[in-house]
Amino acid sequence: MKRGHSWLAALLITTAGAFSIPALAQDESPDALLKRLSTEVMATIKADPAIQAGEVNRIVALVDSQIMPNVNFTRMTASVVGRHWRQATPEQQKQLQDEFKTLLVRTYAGALGEVKDQTVTFKPMRSKPEDTEVVVRSEVRGKGDPIQLDYRMEKTAGGWKIYDINVLGVWLVETYRTQFAQEINAKGIDGLIASLVQRNKSNMAKTR
Repeated sequence: MKRGHSWLAALLITTAGAFSIPALAQDESPDALLKRLSTEVMATIKADPAIQAGEVNRIVALVDSQIMPNVNFTRMTASVVGRHWRQATPEQQKQLQDEFKTLLVRTYAGALGEVKDQTVTFKPMRSKPEDTEVVVRSEVRGKGDPIQLDYRMEKTAGGWKIYDINVLGVWLVETYRTQFAQEINAKGIDGLIASLVQRNKSNMAKTR
């Protein structure tokens, strides 16, 4: 698995089974939740030839039905857009979320084909019971060196949600914030949306 492409595969591994036991998800600690789901979902991905082949429509359906409920994607997108988020209209915010999600899914879909013999190990939590935001640290082990994978999570009324991911010391939000800021400064919010639409069309053509 390419290191830069590992975050979405690991996110799928650790969160895609959340709807199978929703009653437990709200009560579990964030690391216990991710540990349990990683075991269940690794088996699911390995058993699905379409996902392993990088079939985008199958992956998009998986993300929509099982991944997004476990991610505060509004917060993730707002953090990526930065101070410009509040200036965007509700329609622009929805477009940004939709196109950003599509960008992530289509960019990293091929990484799922690499999920074969990987295992996920979690490091001891350093948090207090009253904490509402935590970092869960883990490693993805397989062929080659271990891949550092950390999650920023927040406690909500619906359970713990992921809002940022760190792969090998690089946080996803920070990476895209720099890219998006350049687009917004040059072309504004609509220019960023147009750029994302074009990138997604290009990625779609490549995956056909």
